[in-house]
Amino acid sequence: MKERLVGGALMLAIVGSALFIAAYVSGGARIYEGLALALTAGALSAAAAGWALWLLPDERVADRIVTYPSRAAERRAQRGEFRTGVRAISRSRAVVRLLYAALGACAAALVVPFRSLGPAPGDALFHTRWRKGARLARGDGRAVRVDDLEIDSALTVFPADALGDPQSQAMLLRVPERLAPATRGYMVYSKLCTHAGCPVALYRAAAKELMCPCHQSVFNVLDNGAVVAGPADHALPRLPIEIAQDGTLIATSDFPQPVGPSFWERG
Repeated sequence: MKERLVGGALMLAIVGSALFIAAYVSGGARIYEGLALALTAGALSAAAAGWALWLLPDERVADRIVTYPSRAAERRAQRGEFRTGVRAISRSRAVVRLLYAALGACAAALVVPFRSLGPAPGDALFHTRWRKGARLARGDGRAVRVDDLEIDSALTVFPADALGDPQSQAMLLRVPERLAPATRGYMVYSKLCTHAGCPVALYRAAAKELMCPCHQSVFNVLDNGAVVAGPADHALPRLPIEIAQDGTLIATSDFPQPVGPSFWERG
C-alpha cells in the first residue's frame, strides 16, 4: 500500500510536468503553467517524504566481527538472509522506474522554456540591415533626396526596408560640398555610440562634430568619426553612400565595422 502511494505521487509529478509542457507550448495563460508546476513540486515532495518514511528500512544493523571460517549453520543462515534481502529490494523496482520517469519528465519541463531564448544571433551582431542599394529613409518611410537637407543640418535615417531598426539607425549629415564633393556634402554615421550604445543625436555644425549626450563622447565627422573627447575608445562607423540617378541617397554597402560598443577583438 505504501509503495502504491509513493508510486501515485510520482505519477502525479509526471502528469504535472506534461501539463506544464502542454500549457507552455500552447501559449496558454501563465496561471495554468504555475498550477502545473505546483502540482509537480508538491507530488515530488510527497513522493520524497513517503520514500524516506516508508520505503527506507528503519533499523540499526550491527555487523559483529567473528572468527572465520564460521560454522556451516551460520553460513547457511547468512545466505538465507542475503537472498531475502535481495527479494525485498526487488519489490520496489517498479517504484524506482517511476522515480526515474518522474525525474526525466521534470527535466523536460525545465528544458522546454529554453526555446524562449530565441534563435542564435549568428552574425547579426556584426551586421546591420544596410545593404548595397538600400535607400536612406526618414522614420516615416519617405526617401531622402539630395536637396532635402540644408547645409550643416542632420537627420536620423534608416534603411527603407527596415524602418525603426535600432541597430541600423544612422545620422545623415550635410556639410559644405567642398568637404565631401563626391556626395555633395552628405555623409552618414552610425547613431550608436561606441562607448555604451547611446544615441549620438547631437550635431555641432560649427565644429563638425557629433556628440553623445549620455557620457559626452565627441566624434569628428571630417575624420571618419574619430574620437575627439569622452570615454568612447574607437570611431563611429561611417556608412558609404552615393547619389542615385533619381536624386535619392542610397547605401553602397553595410557599415565597414560593427556598430555600437566593441565586443570583438580589434586589430
